[in-house]
Amino acid sequence: MSAANGERVGRKRRVGKVLVIALGALVVAASVAIIAYCDDNLHAEERIISRAFDAGYVEKQVTIGGATINYAEGPDNGVALLLVHGQGMEWEDYATVLPGLSARYHVFAVDCFGHGTSEHDPALYSCAVNGNELIAFAREVFDEPYVVSGHSSGGIIAAYVAANDSANVTACVLEDPPLFRVTPEEAQENAGTFAWYDGYTVTHSFLQQGDVTDYAAWYAAHSYLFGLFGGLQSMLAEQTAAWCAEHPDQHVVNAWVPRAWTRGMYFMDDYDPRFGETFYDGSWMAGIDQEAMLRAIACPVGYLKASTRYGEDGVLYAATTDEDAARVRGCLVDCAYAEIDSGHDIHAERPDAFIDAIEQAARGRNS
Repeated sequence: MSAANGERVGRKRRVGKVLVIALGALVVAASVAIIAYCDDNLHAEERIISRAFDAGYVEKQVTIGGATINYAEGPDNGVALLLVHGQGMEWEDYATVLPGLSARYHVFAVDCFGHGTSEHDPALYSCAVNGNELIAFAREVFDEPYVVSGHSSGGIIAAYVAANDSANVTACVLEDPPLFRVTPEEAQENAGTFAWYDGYTVTHSFLQQGDVTDYAAWYAAHSYLFGLFGGLQSMLAEQTAAWCAEHPDQHVVNAWVPRAWTRGMYFMDDYDPRFGETFYDGSWMAGIDQEAMLRAIACPVGYLKASTRYGEDGVLYAATTDEDAARVRGCLVDCAYAEIDSGHDIHAERPDAFIDAIEQAARGRNS
């Protein structure tokens, strides 16, 4: 072999070694990325929740009027703050903001009835009952002036509490509540709302059958949201059913599907679908005039609305329309309004904006 040929062969071997090393590095990097992706989907929520406990939160229970209310209490670092989660969630849904809030407030984050380990009894599943029990909870557990904040359906409860405990509620934050879009008639106006198709009709159909006993498995197979994913829905439904069967006492996660897509299922193992039925049949808002309730709120109100979006089929993806939001603002005596570029869970997606709204309302600087 000539010297020139030998050099060419040597170069090829060196290039080959470099390519093998580069390919190996890519395989390792891809493997690490996949492991990190799956690990985040499986464990991110529990890590966020653990940081709340690290910040000093303690989970407790109290019996009010014969009904158990489960809640987490933070360190006593200021004014009492009552947090009311949205439908399908539980107190841990606030975990992203709990450490930050604990620096200035004495936080009490509750599980609503039908959620978490609070009482599961359909007789308690109305806004008025939930609201009255939380007013009694405030008097029993901390008995001092307080700020109340609620997300989604919890925002309607927070409005009820502020309207009916005006002597003690010093400020209120309404985080994307479906006011004027919550009754069955309102939720079906025009093309209908995302909550109607992805929530209330799904819980109703689940309760009409008896073959599937795990609501999360039923939801995955019948979700309006997952239906937008085309053929992926059947795969996701199969994976969810398998997870529920193998982990009957655990929150619902999926290693392969982005956490943002499946986060709404996380607490479904602790959710009573009969709670959702009260939104389907309208009994949730029984006896409540939404305008009158809002006009009765005398304290400063921070009102956060997620950006209004519609699907290609015309379904309202937001909790309310812009017109609904204007109607809410028109009913409130002292309101600071902000439309946030966010999904429905503003406190999780835009924690700084949520905490700022609490601060502004608590300082009474809306006027």
